[in-house]
Amino acid sequence: MTLVSILVPAHNAERWIGQTIESALGQTWPHKEIVVVDDGSTDRTLHIAKAFERGNVRVISQSNAGAAGARNAAFRHAKGDYIQWLDADDLLHPDKIEQQLAVAGRAPGSAALLTSAWGRFFECPDRARLAPSSLWETLSPVEWITRKLRDNTFMFPATWLVGRELIDRAGLWDERLSLDDDGEYMCRLVAHCDRVVFAPHARCSYRIGNTGSLSWRKSEKAIQSAFLSMTLCIDRLLSLEDSDRTRAACLAFVRDAYGLYFPEHKELVVQCQALARSLGGELEPPTERPHFRLFRALFGWNAAKATRSRIDRTRLRAARWAERLDANRRIFRLPNSRPPGSRHPNP
Repeated sequence: MTLVSILVPAHNAERWIGQTIESALGQTWPHKEIVVVDDGSTDRTLHIAKAFERGNVRVISQSNAGAAGARNAAFRHAKGDYIQWLDADDLLHPDKIEQQLAVAGRAPGSAALLTSAWGRFFECPDRARLAPSSLWETLSPVEWITRKLRDNTFMFPATWLVGRELIDRAGLWDERLSLDDDGEYMCRLVAHCDRVVFAPHARCSYRIGNTGSLSWRKSEKAIQSAFLSMTLCIDRLLSLEDSDRTRAACLAFVRDAYGLYFPEHKELVVQCQALARSLGGELEPPTERPHFRLFRALFGWNAAKATRSRIDRTRLRAARWAERLDANRRIFRLPNSRPPGSRHPNP
């Protein structure tokens, strides 16, 4: 029977790692192993993960090497025919792997890459909201990457189920990258596969609102990583098909990313402008909401962007707590918890 390796990189994930490992153990596909790599955590992540270590669960500890380095370390310990990547704060639906392997059995080609449906959640996975995109189809490699760049959309790592043969073709994670390392790696896997096969009945859940995650880190290293990842994704698509439509998708991708660098990262701004011209277009300053324009006029770009980031973090924390409060209200049946469509009684 096909062995699936579920690989979990973890860094300071004590709040979620137990639930994540339980979702891996709960897979209905019976022939599986779970490899957790604690990447130099300073909290109780390693202690919690070790409590699960038995039989088909192995826990490895290493000095901090970043997410890409932890994933590569996990892969070097994996024995599976298929690889399931699973970040330490995300969750798999119980039959996710089984559903994808059922589709793999019907898919021609030995290097098909399998993806799944997924939903976003804050604290309560049973309230995960599906987030369909233009990638929720079975697609050729060129079409998949074109849609990803054109629509600035994504499939996060837990959606993938990857054959070992495909990883041997495409290589491991690029350890130079931190921010958007998964975007680059996904494009590379897609470019080396026969086709991307979407399994609509397979599901997983993507935790949002974790403001300590890599996607929220905007250090100089992270900014440089995002730019390098962008250029590598563009190069990957153009190496498969250099046409008007793929160049238009690449140009849209640069325009969407431009706001991350503009205006304070002057060297990257110049490089973005040169890249856009090479693709047949020009870049305009990022569009702004009216209140952002006012704040920027009063205090400058840097202060305005920093304030917008703080506001976004605050909104996510508030939404997370609102979801948690609503879940508790339903559990304890508080008086103002009413079924949808019900009305207040007359006073």
